[in-house]
Amino acid sequence: MRFTRVVLRLAGLAMALLMAACGGGGASTSTSGDVVPFVRAAAAAVGLDRFLLYPNPVVLADNTYQVGEAEYAVAYYEAVDPGNDRDTLAKFKTFNSIGVTTGGHTEVNVIVGDQRDLGYGRKMTAHRKPDGTLAFVVENYLVGAYGGYSPLNLEAAIKDVEQWHLGTNAIEFSPGPLAGSGGRPANGSFVKFYTYDPTTGARLNTISLDGRPAKAMPTVCTSCHGGRGDPLTPPDATGKKLFSLVVNSYSQHRGDVQARLHPFETASLDYSTTIPGFSRVDQEAAIKEINKMVLCSFPLPTGTLPTLPEDLCRRVATAHEYQGSAAAHLKDMYGGDTLPMAMSKTVDNYVQASWSAAGQDALYLNVQAQACRVCHLLRGTGHQADISFETFPQFDSYKDRIKAHIVDRGNMPLAKLIYDKFHSTLGMLQTMASYLKSVTLGGAFADGDLLPERPIADPGPDRVVLQGATTLSAAMSLYSTSYQWSIVSGPGAATLTNPTSATPVFTAPAIGTYVLRLLASSATATSVPAQLTIQVKTAGALVDSQGNPYTPQLLRFADIKDTLQNGLGNCASCHRPNGNGIVIPPVWYESYDRAGTGPGTENSATNDHWFYTELRGRVNLTDWIASPLLRKPSGNHHNGGQRSGFDTSLAPGAAGREDYDKFVSWIVNGAPE
Repeated sequence: MRFTRVVLRLAGLAMALLMAACGGGGASTSTSGDVVPFVRAAAAAVGLDRFLLYPNPVVLADNTYQVGEAEYAVAYYEAVDPGNDRDTLAKFKTFNSIGVTTGGHTEVNVIVGDQRDLGYGRKMTAHRKPDGTLAFVVENYLVGAYGGYSPLNLEAAIKDVEQWHLGTNAIEFSPGPLAGSGGRPANGSFVKFYTYDPTTGARLNTISLDGRPAKAMPTVCTSCHGGRGDPLTPPDATGKKLFSLVVNSYSQHRGDVQARLHPFETASLDYSTTIPGFSRVDQEAAIKEINKMVLCSFPLPTGTLPTLPEDLCRRVATAHEYQGSAAAHLKDMYGGDTLPMAMSKTVDNYVQASWSAAGQDALYLNVQAQACRVCHLLRGTGHQADISFETFPQFDSYKDRIKAHIVDRGNMPLAKLIYDKFHSTLGMLQTMASYLKSVTLGGAFADGDLLPERPIADPGPDRVVLQGATTLSAAMSLYSTSYQWSIVSGPGAATLTNPTSATPVFTAPAIGTYVLRLLASSATATSVPAQLTIQVKTAGALVDSQGNPYTPQLLRFADIKDTLQNGLGNCASCHRPNGNGIVIPPVWYESYDRAGTGPGTENSATNDHWFYTELRGRVNLTDWIASPLLRKPSGNHHNGGQRSGFDTSLAPGAAGREDYDKFVSWIVNGAPE
């Protein structure tokens, strides 16, 4: 398909309408008659304003989010493109043979409107090399200000109007630069993300996709492509921070964040009804070819064989990685196995069987398919697939966190356009409200309460402290400017100093169980009360599962490392090289030479600093209770189940919960090294 470049002048009725409706530019402000370049205004903050960042954005000492900072992109590109073979769009195209259509190369082009995810008009070239590697180049067009989708975006892409060319994204599915060396498999292809300046073609480290402050690559892509957001390492011997290594990955490459390609959901896209060559019918064959490429990037489930013709290009997954969950939906679009239909379904009415069995077709079609599936179906591993939300039991098992993210925090859905659509579409909003009301979530709420930005009081997790003074914190509270703490019950004459501050001091002279209450308020509303249970113990009586006494305020990484490696939870029996013989987790707690400093240095200060940095990435300093270091061993979506010392059904300070209490104390004090 060839595209004709259009000169930016108000020539022709279609182009006149296109420019007049933009909200910026136009001949009326130019004496020459040329269109004045449009400057897009920044979008207003909504919710927590953390769109396209992970729920755990890795908080740094200066309170910035590492996964959104430019240094994250620098480390990423050094990992996946150390020779800068793709540091310009022209070099990316050359490296991936874009434009070559002979000698076994396959290339197709489509132009569609992405009316669900980002709102752009998208001009895409998809290329498959003879060796099976894939590359995609996508020019994005946005007419006027950031906001919802407009058919004008599609028209701008079709007519190649440079004024509205927002930027060019490129994706590659190929082996990493070290494939075949150092024990790495030669066929370890993984997905890599690049973005380029629309004018110069230079590779960019940060971009804005929704008018908010620019965020780092690859986070803005991988957060919705199933990827991980692990912290960078400390500086190595050359002074560079390295991109994380997901230690159970198949490729064994830094930069392989376990991201995946999205199926091209034909029914959700917009097509031209007026410009020949760009209708859905015109482009169906090319879209199906792209989906066949995407299918080739999905692994087959562990233990299966590629017997169907469309699956012969697919590698069989290890048990420790993604199992290709999205393949079932992709195949369903074309009639199932063998992809018998030339055209995909006119309406996407796919519902996974377990949702129908649970009577949840409406929840799947109105919410999961519209607001969740595009990101979640690319997540999960063979050992822990719950986060994929593929089945209803998986989705239902996350109901507490679904409420936390959608109703309270307002950081899901993760992309701004989908977020806005969710909260402005009555069918989506009411269906989710009906589901959440039908499950026990510790407090009722009205349909309108699904829109965040009302005060949420959060005093942090229940905990154990020593007699005397303890500083509390309302730092996890949301949308609040004032606080009111009070003591509800307790065995002694405890006191609160500065009870209207975010950080009052609780002083308890007597041992026992105390219940405190926190109210948080904004200028216009007050939260539902939140309670905090505190168990006060004497020095020496506060111990972990090994019987080691500790002082909460003095806990450091060495104390947490000792519990991970020697506590009754036996975490390091699985979180280690080769795992437990069945499961290999993505993060290891056993000491090993993380920093590459040589044999015998596994427990050196340098390697411990690297270990600490990895472990701190398991602590969510924007939402303490959501920290994987707390949730996983407590039995939440953890293949090893609940570990000894982490039984959160018990009261704080109880035997069987000792290590959880210890980790809580470390985290609420900032997880210091």
